[in-house]
Amino acid sequence: MSTARGFQFGRVTIPYRGLAMVSTAVLIGSYLSILYDIANIAGDKGDLLLLVAGAFVGATLLARKLPVWVAFAVGAVLFVGGMFAYYATIPGGVNVFSQTGQIAADNIALLTGLSILEMRKVGTWALGVAPATVFVPWYLVCRRRYMLAAASGGAALGFFVLTGDAGSFVTLAGMLGALGIIAFGTMVRYGATVGQIDVLVVALVAMVLLSATASVVPGGRASPILSNSGGGSGGNGGLISNNPRLSVQGSIELSPKVQYTVTASHEGYWKVASYDRYTGNDWIRTGGSRAYEQQSSPPGDSYEIRQTFTVKATRADAMPAAWKPIRVLGNQRSDTRISSAGSLSPKRPLTKNQSYSVVSRVPTKNPSELRTAGTDYPSDVRQRYTHVPGSTSQRLKERAGEITADAKTPYDEAVAIEQWLETNKEYSLDVDRPDGNIADSFVFEMNEGYCVYYATSMVVMLRTQGIPARFVTGYTPGQRTDEDTWVVRGLDSHAWVEVYFPDTGWVRFDPTPTDERVDAEQSIVENARENEKPGIDASGSENGTWTPEPTTTTTTTTTTTTTTTGDGTNNTSNGSTGGELPDRQRPGDGIVGTNSPARTTTTTTNATAGGGIPIELPSTSQVLYGGLLVLGLLLTARRTGLVNRAYRTMWMRWQPRDEPDADVERAFDRLEYYLSRKHRERRPGETPREYIASLSHVGVDERAERVGSLYEKARYAGEVTRDNADEAVSLVNDIVRGSDGGGTSG
Repeated sequence: MSTARGFQFGRVTIPYRGLAMVSTAVLIGSYLSILYDIANIAGDKGDLLLLVAGAFVGATLLARKLPVWVAFAVGAVLFVGGMFAYYATIPGGVNVFSQTGQIAADNIALLTGLSILEMRKVGTWALGVAPATVFVPWYLVCRRRYMLAAASGGAALGFFVLTGDAGSFVTLAGMLGALGIIAFGTMVRYGATVGQIDVLVVALVAMVLLSATASVVPGGRASPILSNSGGGSGGNGGLISNNPRLSVQGSIELSPKVQYTVTASHEGYWKVASYDRYTGNDWIRTGGSRAYEQQSSPPGDSYEIRQTFTVKATRADAMPAAWKPIRVLGNQRSDTRISSAGSLSPKRPLTKNQSYSVVSRVPTKNPSELRTAGTDYPSDVRQRYTHVPGSTSQRLKERAGEITADAKTPYDEAVAIEQWLETNKEYSLDVDRPDGNIADSFVFEMNEGYCVYYATSMVVMLRTQGIPARFVTGYTPGQRTDEDTWVVRGLDSHAWVEVYFPDTGWVRFDPTPTDERVDAEQSIVENARENEKPGIDASGSENGTWTPEPTTTTTTTTTTTTTTTGDGTNNTSNGSTGGELPDRQRPGDGIVGTNSPARTTTTTTNATAGGGIPIELPSTSQVLYGGLLVLGLLLTARRTGLVNRAYRTMWMRWQPRDEPDADVERAFDRLEYYLSRKHRERRPGETPREYIASLSHVGVDERAERVGSLYEKARYAGEVTRDNADEAVSLVNDIVRGSDGGGTSG
């Protein structure tokens, strides 16, 4: 029950001011949950909790002493200081005072859809913004400046909504908090009425519907420090996507359609992208992209692959190439971007039959050299590629340690984990996505999975041992149709691992078993051909896989030479065409070919075993949205009189039966309500007989007079029978329903 001071529950009265403070805590907690997740991923959650606690305590104590304008100044100092600390830690350094244009561009990118998790030093950023976003709204609510508290906290939440990091449930919780601050703050000053509460709930429902249906983020834009991927959304039904975020899915289906044809001097794994930040649930590519420029060759021995890719899909936003691409040839250079990890992407989607050419230098995978590479990793590589989120379990770290216990070098550790995964896990595309940390679930709870699960687990296990590793997506070589030609289908898309070795660079490892997939892959293609599905073959692929003629094996000594090109870049070449060729062709897993433009995986959940439509229970947020919607609609209907009108309409047309005198009296009440709506209300002091007689000139006939007579008999004489009651009800039914063209009813 609402009182002048607060809501009363039994003998306990909760003051409106206390409820306003609780609402503020809910609002602050909504975006703090995002910052906490970020700090957990970055490994800074302990520091974040200390800063947040300090901000709450400071705001509570200073609210009694500082005027509002001083508090805003304190909040501004906290925010500016935090941002200064963040930009000072960005690799390469940023001069905060001289590069204000770049910093402004970064923040514009964030406000137009760039996820915070794509930022390199995201943990430092979270620590920088948390104190100000807690201090200001909490100080204001302590000072009873409720509207300002809701506005400042709402602005912080709105920022995370614009970046796309606030999910629907977090957004809804924050909106509830903001509305609660305004509502209870108003009640502190002016008291509360049931009508006010109705209006507030209706306003809440309107806000909920707006948040659930409106899209205000058009997508990020390029930025010098925090730029986006530079690619568009995947075309051809979402195939060949190059998004900065890859979500690990459940079951997938493989597409047999041709995506590219490749002409190359050597067979290779055609890399699309690498991802460095693991959240426990998905992979994120940080650092954005920049305009293309020629790249240096990897350190150490490498061999050259010249490739020309021709797009066969409707469109593609990826530019696969063997690692490491050092030059883009021809006119495509001006339309190419390069990620912070060195992968290529087009500025605008490539269209069908469009081609591009790339020169790559592939590191030679020489076990003896890799075993002696040591662990003198560059600091940026160590920081970026050895981090695991705080949710990583101790048992996963211990299992990785057990598997690598006998390994003496990082190379041997990588081989041990690769072989353990190949041996101990079965390959399957039909899996349920686990809850919690993907790597932990795959290693300990799942018996089977596909390439994404294998690669994710290997990267995380290596990182727990301090070995730099990254998650990579792309394509296996595909079907070889000639000595230098390959046809790459959607089912060749794949995920693997790259491990960093000093003086060599990034070297590929692939923990996914392949033998059981080869026949299945061919079966998918043959089935698609039999069903005459379009786009399954390119020139020559229908004739089967080309195999080279047997040649005499000779031993070749590899030498490495370095020449300087005219533009000053170094190109390394080998004295032979040897080097690391793929150790075995692995069929793909649909990781680059997708059926969802917003994802980089094909995700098609299998139907139930009975072949019916699977029925899923609604999520918590869906139940909450639905409940609030129903409540708001009911209150809206009540405030506008719709509920009362609907009830009276039903009451007038349908009469439950009771004792005869009660039935007659209600029949007359129905008649009177009908006549009041159609003609006029009965005046005070006017008897039923006089009222009905006064309406005779407008067509009220003897049926109404008979009902009035029965009513007088029931009311004053108490001598009506069941037949009298049935007659009265039937006559009123005739009058009421006849007005709508309906028939009579007994």
